[in-house]
Amino acid sequence: MASIQVRKRTNCLLIDFYFKGHRCREQTALEDTAANRKRVQKVIDHIEADITSDTFDYRKYFPSSKNVTKFDELNGTFAMNPVATNVVQAAAAPATAGDTPLFRDFAETWFTEKEVEWRKSHRISTRADLDRLLKPQFGDKVVSQITKADVLTFRAALAKVTARGKESTLSARRINKIMGPLRQILCEAADRFDFRTPFLNLKQLRAKKTDIKPFTLDELKLIINTVRADFKQYYTVRFFTGMRTGEVDGLKWKYVDFEHRMILIRETVVAGDEEYTKNDGSQREIKMSQVVFDALKEQEKSTRKVSDFVFCNKLGKPLDHKNVTNRVWYPLLRHLDIEKRRPYHCRHTAATLWLAAGENPEWIARQMGHTTTEMLFRVYSRFVPNMTRQDGSAFERLLLQSGAAQANPAAENSVPPPLAEQDQTDGNGKAKSKTEKLETQDKEVSHV
Repeated sequence: MASIQVRKRTNCLLIDFYFKGHRCREQTALEDTAANRKRVQKVIDHIEADITSDTFDYRKYFPSSKNVTKFDELNGTFAMNPVATNVVQAAAAPATAGDTPLFRDFAETWFTEKEVEWRKSHRISTRADLDRLLKPQFGDKVVSQITKADVLTFRAALAKVTARGKESTLSARRINKIMGPLRQILCEAADRFDFRTPFLNLKQLRAKKTDIKPFTLDELKLIINTVRADFKQYYTVRFFTGMRTGEVDGLKWKYVDFEHRMILIRETVVAGDEEYTKNDGSQREIKMSQVVFDALKEQEKSTRKVSDFVFCNKLGKPLDHKNVTNRVWYPLLRHLDIEKRRPYHCRHTAATLWLAAGENPEWIARQMGHTTTEMLFRVYSRFVPNMTRQDGSAFERLLLQSGAAQANPAAENSVPPPLAEQDQTDGNGKAKSKTEKLETQDKEVSHV
C-alpha cells in the first residue's frame, strides 16, 4: 500500500510505495496541506491501479527520478532522451479557470444546497447579501481565481459603507456577517475543485462586546402600568419569564400548564413561520411566578377562544414583532422618557432580577434556555451579587474556620474577625465554648 509522508526539513509531501519489491520514496513540491494531500492521494490511487494491472510506467510518473534508470535496466529498456509527462505534477497542479465555475453560478448551487438547513429569516438575510453585495462584487470571477487580496479589498470597502438609516459606518459584527457566506462559498468551492481557499489564515474582525442594559424594577413597573391595556399581559410575561421574542410570540395555549404552573417552550415563530426552537437546549419548562400566572389567566379571557396562540392579532395570527416594536414598544419608551432599548432587554431584565433575588444560577440558566451557566456568568457577571463584592471577607472567614491562618501567628493577628465574633459571650456573660464559636462561624460561611 502506498502512503503519504512528510519530509520534515522541507515540509513537503512524499509518496512512499513499493514497486517490483523495491521501496520507492518520491518527493513532491507540494507543502503539507489538506488540499495538497487530496491531490497526492489521487496520484497514489492511479499508481496503485497501474501497479495492480501491471501497466505502471515509472518514467511516466517520475521522469526526473534517479529510480527511472534502475527500473529501465530491470525492464531491459533504455531511453537516452526521454520525453514524458510528469503525471504527479499534472495531477497535483491547482485547478485552472476552465475547470471551475463562475462565482455567481457556484453561489447559486451553494445556496440551493444549504437553504434546507436554515430558518426563513436566515435565508432571507443571506439571499439579500448575496444578491446585493457578493454577486455584484465577485459574480463574473472564476471561483478559483478569487485571491486573498480580492477578499481583503472587498472587506475594506465594506468598512467605509454607511449603515442604513445611520450616520456611522457598518459595524465589525455586520461586516463579519456579510463575509460569512463568502467564506463558506469559497471554502466549499476550494474543497470541491482542489484549490487553495483565499480565506486561509484570514481572521474575522474583532467585534465590540455588546453591553446589556436591563431595566430597573421601577422602570419595569412604569412600563407595565403605562402600556396599552391589550399589551399589558404580553409585556408582563416577557419581563418575568425571560422568553425570547420568537418564543413568546409563538406560545400556544396547549403549552400553558396552569395545573403545574409551567410554560412549555416547544415552538417559536420566526418571520411569521412556526419553527422548532433555537436549539435543543431551548426546549424547556418555565416555572410561572404568581404575577405570570395571573397575567396568563387574564389573557385567557381574551384569546383562548379565538386563537391557538396566547398572544395574537385580531385575525388570530401570531404577532408581527417588528410591527409591535415600532408601533407599541418604542413609542412607549419615548413617552416615558426611558432610554431606547430593544424588546430583547426584557429577557436580560428577567435574568438580572432573578440574580438580584439570589436565585440558584443553574435554575436561572434552565429558565433562560441555556445548557450551562457559562453564558449566564459571562453576560450577567456584574449583576451577580457575590461576584460584585470585592472585600475578600468571605475568603478570610473560610481560612479562619479551616485553621489555615493558624500556621502564621502574624497572619492570624492581621485577619479581621468575622462580625459574629465581636461578641464571644453568651447571654449570661460567660465565654462561649470552642464548639459554639465554630457553630457561629459555620452559620456565617453558609450565608456567603
